[in-house]
Amino acid sequence: MMSFLSRSRSQFTLLLALTLALPALAVEPAVERLPSRAESKAEETINFSLLDYKGKHYELRRSDARVVVLFFTSFSCPIARQSFPKLKSVRGDFGNKGVAVWLVNPCTADDPDDSMIQMLMMSRRNSLNPDAAVVDTEGMRLEILKAAVGNFPVLRDEYQLVAQCYGVNRTCEVIAIDTKTSTILYRGAIDDQLAEGSQKPKATTNYLTTALNEFLAGKPIANPRTQVHGCRITFETEMPKDPISYTREVAPLLQKNCVGCHSPGQIGPFAMSSYKKVKGWSAMIEEVVLDRRMPPWHADPHYGKFSNDRALTSAESHTLLHWIEQGCPRGDGPDPLTNAAPPVVEWTLGKPDYIVPIPKEQIIPATGTMKYIYLDSDFEMPEDSWLRAAVCRPGNPQVVHHIIVRVLYPKGYKDAPPEAYLFTTWVPGLTASEFPEGTGMFLPKGSRFNFELHYTTMGEATTDLSEVGLYLAKAPAQRRLEVRASEVRDFEIAPGDKNVEHFCHYSFKKAAVIYDLSPHMHFRGSWFKFQLLYPDGKRETLLSVPHYDFNWQTSYRLAEPKHVPAGTWMLCTGAHNNSPTNPFNPDASKTVAWGLQSWNEMFMGFMTVADDLPASSVKAAAKPSVNSDGD
Repeated sequence: MMSFLSRSRSQFTLLLALTLALPALAVEPAVERLPSRAESKAEETINFSLLDYKGKHYELRRSDARVVVLFFTSFSCPIARQSFPKLKSVRGDFGNKGVAVWLVNPCTADDPDDSMIQMLMMSRRNSLNPDAAVVDTEGMRLEILKAAVGNFPVLRDEYQLVAQCYGVNRTCEVIAIDTKTSTILYRGAIDDQLAEGSQKPKATTNYLTTALNEFLAGKPIANPRTQVHGCRITFETEMPKDPISYTREVAPLLQKNCVGCHSPGQIGPFAMSSYKKVKGWSAMIEEVVLDRRMPPWHADPHYGKFSNDRALTSAESHTLLHWIEQGCPRGDGPDPLTNAAPPVVEWTLGKPDYIVPIPKEQIIPATGTMKYIYLDSDFEMPEDSWLRAAVCRPGNPQVVHHIIVRVLYPKGYKDAPPEAYLFTTWVPGLTASEFPEGTGMFLPKGSRFNFELHYTTMGEATTDLSEVGLYLAKAPAQRRLEVRASEVRDFEIAPGDKNVEHFCHYSFKKAAVIYDLSPHMHFRGSWFKFQLLYPDGKRETLLSVPHYDFNWQTSYRLAEPKHVPAGTWMLCTGAHNNSPTNPFNPDASKTVAWGLQSWNEMFMGFMTVADDLPASSVKAAAKPSVNSDGD
């Protein structure tokens, strides 16, 4: 930790103690708790995924702990704060016996907990040397959290979905989960010492400790449920009294967010084509919304804004889950999803100006591993052209693993981008889009293309004829777009290691504008982060992907393009998980190194970038120099 974080530590500790002593959640007498969905299902647990305040991903089903203890908390609740030492003792007594303790904060976007942290950060910042050139706000935030709760993970239940689904309406409720059977073994208070407005000198009955000892000894839990004493949680969205209508509320939501993929011929495993079909899949819809598998969007919402964000809003998530909890009422009127699927189109951006196929149809065998295939196109650009889009279209998405297209410039061409890594690509989950406004790619007359093709067999022989579509711009672009990359290849991932960290960096020799960011790893990829290191020493996180999923190779487009000065570095950090806790791991017993096949690994950060050139330079780029040999 940087030296400024250790200054005035005693003043900071006093400030923290005073501030946390002001409860932001009302302390009221205990009331009867409503039964949760988990209780109505014989205490079966509901899987979920949440991020903690450090940006780390947690998923209940993927925990390797024998028991996960959830403690619902708030930084503002005095009973919760007094419970942290008790939880520390539980972790000390049972941590080596396979018991993990997760704190869950059912905060909302404008929750007082977050504003309290911001206030503490402001006070902490004001106590520093005002002449300090750089303030490590991220380090400061983590120090504040550590001072408040120690080293416990604090999971952010910002939509309050987990608390509602588990029927939690007070802080300080403990839910102990048997991860092997996905059942709740105990829920209630930690012990009998603390209550609203009062407390005993010490606990006389340790409910949680007793339940854990009984469970680990293979005995029945004598007291599996006790009364909870804590601060009432105010829910931003309560269960509606009136039935939610499928026809008026749910179907339009699905059509906006889901039907595009869940249609005949598209990537979704079933078509959302009617009320009957959606209701039949409602239990699965509930699961994938709670563990954030769907819609597929993996960026941490606390870093950066992206124009192609596919995540459901809090209101959308609650509408879906409350509708399912109500039993999926249909409502009046015709079914909006009947015949609502969009027509299957070959080119989502419309017919291209030029279509460039691979030179010959490829035969894919039924089984086996295929080497990478490299093919040069027969097509040549007939004239100098600026492009507004370049889109790969796999001929057979069932077997195409990826397509990478590179430009083969004509002989003697002197203005080829020196850092461009590729021209365009296709990978699962990548959607077709036009280049960012004001940008374009330039292709001189005589340019051809090289296709890199990677196929995976599917159990029966088939064929593929993939192609790339070129969309011409009406005028020269203001900036010339390039795809650049930073990578590392010298690494080794040991068997069973859950977090093998790597880093690589890219140096901007010229002022530039960043438009898109794309992490790339294979099946063992775990998390990835893009950070800018500015010449003045400041650090900025542009994108954090806490839960990388190889099945969805998303390109994250910045809502506002990022201008960076010359001398800035892009730092890419991340990790691989080569343990059995990774459900996609091909083989947790093998050492893994860099390689082309998906059971090997990669670590790359792609960026779409344009040099931040003055207008005169852009005009010059519009007329690239070709020597007298032409093409």
